[in-house]
Amino acid sequence: MARLDGKVAIVTGAAQGMGEATARLFAAEGAKVVVCDILEDKGKAVAADLGADNALFHSLDVRSEEGWAAVVAAAVAKFGKIDILVNNAAVVHFSPIEAIEAADVERVLGINVLGVILGAKHAAPEMTKSGRGVIINISSVDGLRGCNGLTAYTASKWAVRGLSKSLAYELGPRGVRVCTVHPGGVNTQMGNPAGLSGDALNVGYERVPLQRIGEPEEIARASLFVASDDASYITGAEIAVDGGWSAGYYQPMLPGAPEVLSK
Repeated sequence: MARLDGKVAIVTGAAQGMGEATARLFAAEGAKVVVCDILEDKGKAVAADLGADNALFHSLDVRSEEGWAAVVAAAVAKFGKIDILVNNAAVVHFSPIEAIEAADVERVLGINVLGVILGAKHAAPEMTKSGRGVIINISSVDGLRGCNGLTAYTASKWAVRGLSKSLAYELGPRGVRVCTVHPGGVNTQMGNPAGLSGDALNVGYERVPLQRIGEPEEIARASLFVASDDASYITGAEIAVDGGWSAGYYQPMLPGAPEVLSK
């Protein structure tokens, strides 16, 4: 039996990358999916591929209160309810602290944090009506640590982590679970902007225990687990899907150090 049979999910940033992979996997597992993005042509193509009975595209700037209200209304009008919200839409901004502009910070926090808050605000009442629901907020490995040159992005992903824990307490008594998923490097336009492939794709990932970049489908599968009834007693949790990147600091074996043997 499909793990999301009869469920209705909203996925933001679903026109490409992790969001698209999540929308496709959820649909394959039986969910009706509202595909949300500002990239209308790509988003419509994803929804069309999933089929009119299974998916709906809705243009959404996640910073817009009116936009969220319209998405929720459209989801309920077509599919009757909302069971799952995946707040995936996000942007990254690299800058030394001296060069960062207020507008850059406002954009990152607007999309990465305000968007998540507004999504929860508008989806929670519909979930409350049925006494159950799941909100999955996509944070980052950088929501578990610091990262040089990513001040605004890191701040936003820590914020997502904190607000999700608060939402877990607030919404838990209503039957709504809230968790964060923390991807590491992922082979998407954000994680691989140069479009590298083959051996070049994993250069620099020697510091990660699994020594490779992740694929969007691997992040989607973690979200699938959290969204499913298999995770029915999990809320307020942080799921790291980062190849072990957050486990610690990578230190190559020093010359002359004793070899560690496994029995």
